[in-house]
Amino acid sequence: MAAERSVLVRACAKVGVPSADAGVLAFGENAVFALPGPGLVVRVARGAHMAERARREIAVACWLAEQDFPAVRPAPEVDPQPVLVDGRPVTFWQLLPPADRAPDVGDLARLLKKLHALPAPPFALPAREPLALVATWLDSAEAAVSLEDRRYLLARRDQLLTTYATLTPALPKGLIHGDALLRNVGVHGGRALLLDWETVAHDLRELDLALTPMAAARYGLPDGAERRFAKKYGFDVTTWDGYETLRETRELAATAWVAQHVPGNPKAEEEFRHRVRTLREGDRTARWNAF
Repeated sequence: MAAERSVLVRACAKVGVPSADAGVLAFGENAVFALPGPGLVVRVARGAHMAERARREIAVACWLAEQDFPAVRPAPEVDPQPVLVDGRPVTFWQLLPPADRAPDVGDLARLLKKLHALPAPPFALPAREPLALVATWLDSAEAAVSLEDRRYLLARRDQLLTTYATLTPALPKGLIHGDALLRNVGVHGGRALLLDWETVAHDLRELDLALTPMAAARYGLPDGAERRFAKKYGFDVTTWDGYETLRETRELAATAWVAQHVPGNPKAEEEFRHRVRTLREGDRTARWNAF
């Protein structure tokens, strides 16, 4: 985190934003900092390989603002974005007011219904490729992940890629969020907002819809949440014959994602080994800990 904070300070200096009051909000694919003074959130990417993703995220967020879609907004006072520090992209966003309440699956379903009804943006978006970073995440773990586990997860990735390529969608392909979990919804200022656009894509709408029933199975949601989500959106993705492939794809990606946090982190190591064990055993009911 010291390296990310150094990048934050240098990026802020480049654009004339004070960073002395920076506090950490999250550390995952990005290190996320709040700057209460200037009213900003700053996202520092893990590496230079995420620069194109950051550019796309900013472009989409600006276009969504033009569509008056309820989403988090880039900071207008920082332009252009992203800001690069040693090749690492840094993006600046408006700091949201305190949440009104916790989001629920109805909020998520309404947002996705509205998102999926938008016209295509005036620029190309890539396919989602949900398993594209599996090897990268495993490489980040280095020797902290055993060769046996690495081989197992990569073989599983290859099998799923073959199956994924044969899926016939039930819904038209189009604009998707790409990481449509409840954690990426916030209720602020009287309305629900969709957050975190770094995986935005043009792909199967089912990719957005499959995450709620998967999350209910692995992380736990209130009773009936899956049914309420499907009813509010107007389609039950679990009835589609490709759902199981999408669930397995996401579970593999979520397991590999934890791997990058394993070095020096006993909790991450415990969770990673638990997830790998449940995948190997075919245990579809074991709960995972959100990480």
